[in-house]
Amino acid sequence: MKFDYHTHHKRCGHALGAIEDYIREALQRGLHTIGISDHSPFFAAEEDHANPRIAMAKSEFPRYVAEVLRLKEKYAGRIEVALGVESDFYPEHIELYRSIYAQYPFDYIIGSVHSIERVGVFNRERWLGITESAQIAIKEQYLDYIRQSVRSGVFQIIGHMDAMKSYFPAYTELETIEIEKTLQCIGETTMAIEINTSYKEKKKKWHPDLHERYADDTNWYPSDDTLERALFYGVNVTFGSDSHEPDRVADDFEQVSERLRAIGFRKWTMFRAKKPIQVDI
Repeated sequence: MKFDYHTHHKRCGHALGAIEDYIREALQRGLHTIGISDHSPFFAAEEDHANPRIAMAKSEFPRYVAEVLRLKEKYAGRIEVALGVESDFYPEHIELYRSIYAQYPFDYIIGSVHSIERVGVFNRERWLGITESAQIAIKEQYLDYIRQSVRSGVFQIIGHMDAMKSYFPAYTELETIEIEKTLQCIGETTMAIEINTSYKEKKKKWHPDLHERYADDTNWYPSDDTLERALFYGVNVTFGSDSHEPDRVADDFEQVSERLRAIGFRKWTMFRAKKPIQVDI
């Protein structure tokens, strides 16, 4: 079973191609299922299109859903097209997001923490000039947000769980019991964490010294250490390339599958109508 649950397209303002381009690429690559999961609008913003280079406009959201459902019908019998969305998690706005998502027939919703107190998780500047204890405090706050997103019940998938390592790979070396608490929290649900292969794209922008120091690091989120702990806590796993251009669909799927089997995982978790389905890795 080959699939990809995390793809974007031009509506979000920073991806290339139309939705159908990703479906056609998935067909060429022999996928059984392709999930469409563009960035959710900023529903709490006053403006219709608050951040044109980050997410779609609120007025586009119904058209986005309608297009995916139309393409689901068009390609039925050739490839399964799953309706998803990658949703920002804002604790203060979760009820607004819940009420909007409830209006649509999603197969799954990816919950991603993209910012903490208005500072983006991909902001490399936040790590500069602070002590290790301050770095650990940031990591613990990030993990607390993830636990809150799990407990909200809105999401089926946790997106790029250790995204904060993107430009600060030492993030994974910051020891805290909060990672255990977070994985245990997820493991008590039917949710899944995604193995997201977009980390390799971030690594291309590293300083050469980082490439040398972290030469053995994987090309995906989360780290192997986190995956080994996730297995211990019974956490489900799923796959997403986080592709922002069609030629990255299912990127590294085979390598990830092989690594998961080596760690000890035996099942992928997929979703239809938000219900988990277990399939062999």
